Order: sequence, then structure tokens, then C-alpha cells
Amino acid sequence: MSEASEKSYRIGESMISDFRAYLIREEKSRGTVEKYLRDVRALAAWLGEREAVKENVAAWKNELLEKNYRPVTVNSMLSALNTFFDFMGWRECRVKFLHVQRRLFRSPERELTRAEYDRLIKTALDRGKERTALLMETICATGIRVSEVKYITVKALQCRRAEISLKGKVRTILLPGKLCKKLLGYAKKQGIRTGEIFLTGKGKGISRRQIWQEMKSLCGEAGVEPSKVFPHNLRHLFAVTWYRVCRDIVKLADLLGHSSIETTRIYLVDSGEEHMRQLDRMGLVA
Repeated sequence: MSEASEKSYRIGESMISDFRAYLIREEKSRGTVEKYLRDVRALAAWLGEREAVKENVAAWKNELLEKNYRPVTVNSMLSALNTFFDFMGWRECRVKFLHVQRRLFRSPERELTRAEYDRLIKTALDRGKERTALLMETICATGIRVSEVKYITVKALQCRRAEISLKGKVRTILLPGKLCKKLLGYAKKQGIRTGEIFLTGKGKGISRRQIWQEMKSLCGEAGVEPSKVFPHNLRHLFAVTWYRVCRDIVKLADLLGHSSIETTRIYLVDSGEEHMRQLDRMGLVA
């Protein structure tokens, strides 16, 4: 029997554990590690006793599409799986990404407006959730990722700049004076003299999941669709607002920590309303 025919492609938990250790060694962010493991386990659960041969992985990809997963979501999952296959030396199991046409317009159902953002902040304050309101303001006023909230420290506020180290890159984020004043006032009230500003009741850094849940809890009273309310949309609102003022996509890419301007361009896709106004102004219909 040949070596190829003896090779098994069954995904075991020990493999996933080794993959996790590899991702950590590669200094992947905690969120990336969690997502990659979740995607690999999802395929393993779907496969059951079957092996992760290319034909089966392709069938899983097609089933995701039949279940109305968005193409970008499917590609994101395939990226995790292909990374796992490379780690295992199973390159023959890799499947191709879906071809996704570059988006011209952003879905209005997912577009968080400035007015909706303001209502979320007001609702949080009306409920006495000062930490939640300040968290949202911090992400939206700086453009940081939710995983970068931990870099907002007392020292950073005193210096009005945060040094963020993530994914092997270090960048400096300047902090608005008004935001620093509000956060230092909050820290004083909470008895926080050093370290992170946003802590749980037990004094630990607040998690991505908790930030997500606290934001979602505001939707009903604020009158904002839950599909629009998640931390990354605050980062998107920062990008759109900053670009409208400065019109410098290269500088914006630096601020957001993007290595590719194409990634930044995705943030600037609008809902199509401005495009429709431009079409109307052209006056080409009698």
C-alpha cells in the first residue's frame, strides 16, 4: 500500500490543540485564534467520521452557501481551514476561495449612522452604564479594534497617546483631549491609578464578548437595529467620519493599522445614497 493511501485526514482534538499552540507561537491575536479553532471544529463536526479530503471540504463549502452564508464569511472560514491544512501538511485538502466581486455599496441594514450612535451613547448614560458609553466613545473616537481596548491605560491617557502592539506591528494612536479628560475622571472615580481603564467588577480586562453584549443590550431602548450594533461598526464610523474631513486614505490606513489600502477602501464603501444624489445632479434624464 502506498504512503498516500495510508494517510488519514480525520481531524482530531489533539490536532486542533497543536494548531492552537502553533497560532499562539505565530503571535496571532486571541480573537483570530478563537475564530480559527471554531471554524476547524465546525468542519470536524460536519464531517463526523468522514475525512477532510478536498471533495468533502468542497461539499461543506457548498452547503454553507446553500444555508445562505455570505460569501465573505465562507471565505473567512476557508482561510482558517487552509491555514490548518498547511499546518498539518495536508495541502491537497485545500479548496479555492469564492470569487467575490468588489463591493460598490454597503448594505444600509448594517450602516450605523451618527444619529444612531448618539442614541446608543445617550441610552447607555440614561441607564447609568457609564463604562459602556465610554467604551463606545473610545472605540469610535480613535478607530481602535475591540481587541486593542486594553491599550487604553492611565499612562496612555496622561500622555494622550497609546502604543498599540498587535499582529507583529506597533503603531501610535493619538487620543483626543476631551476623551482623555473624561476617561481620567472615570478612572479616578473607580480608583484606577495605573493600568487598563476598562475593567470588570473583579478588576480584570473586559472581554470582547462582554463589550458585544453590553452594546446589544442598548438596541431596543435606543431604537437601533441589532444588526448595526457591534464594536467593529464603531471603528467603521470613525473611518468614514475621518475620511470625510481629511480625504487622505493613506493616513487613514496608518491610523487603522491596515497593511493594505484595499482593506481601508472597504471601510469607505457607502450605502449608495451619495451615488444616487450624484446621478440625479447629472441631469441626464429629460
